Amino acid sequence: MAPARPPQAREIFSRAGFWRGFMAAQPIAFGLIAYAVAFGLLASAAGWSALEAVLMSATVFSGSAQVASVGGWASGAGIGAVVVTVLMLNSRYTLLGAALRPWLGQASTVQAYASLHVMGDANWALSMRAHAAGESDAAFLFGSGLATFLPWICGTLVGAAIGDVFARPEALGLDFLLVAFCAAMAVGMVKTDSDLKPLLAAVIAAAAVHLAGFTGWSAVAAGLAGMATAWFSAEPTS
Repeated sequence: MAPARPPQAREIFSRAGFWRGFMAAQPIAFGLIAYAVAFGLLASAAGWSALEAVLMSATVFSGSAQVASVGGWASGAGIGAVVVTVLMLNSRYTLLGAALRPWLGQASTVQAYASLHVMGDANWALSMRAHAAGESDAAFLFGSGLATFLPWICGTLVGAAIGDVFARPEALGLDFLLVAFCAAMAVGMVKTDSDLKPLLAAVIAAAAVHLAGFTGWSAVAAGLAGMATAWFSAEPTS
């Protein structure tokens, strides 16, 4: 009797997995284009060149952090406020990356870090759902991330390139973009009365810093106040 064939090894990072992720993220990618164009317009209005805007999108790749940073820069904040804002708003990726450790831990160092660089909130959630449903190929994360990363870069370039046409973004309401984005996130995150405490603390801190004349540090103050309030008001777990 011929020996039985060994089971086929499970693919860890394959081209097929990449394309599954890339195609699954297309609806997300389409929605990101308008957001990226808006960021490019805001960056242009703040005096940034198209190259500077695209470089930030390529290295930071975080809409909330980028829009907040450009807003702070336009209001006169220095590079310190911009750096702190980016680090604070992107600190959530520490936890998101840790959740992927059991999955990406099987990939090579280059594969894992390339996947993490193009990871955003939306494709992370998409990938985690796919993983829970049985997707075992870690290239799914890289494919879905690249599917959102590319339109983000292209949209930024388009927005920055046509910035001269829309020299006054406030005429289109684009100066309200960050406020609208944060408000939409808050609506989804505030589910109980206790969730209001960090939100109110953040609003008060931001208003106080703004009124004190440190406009560029408003986002930083809001983030620190919100995190501190959430930490001290959290109920201890048994």
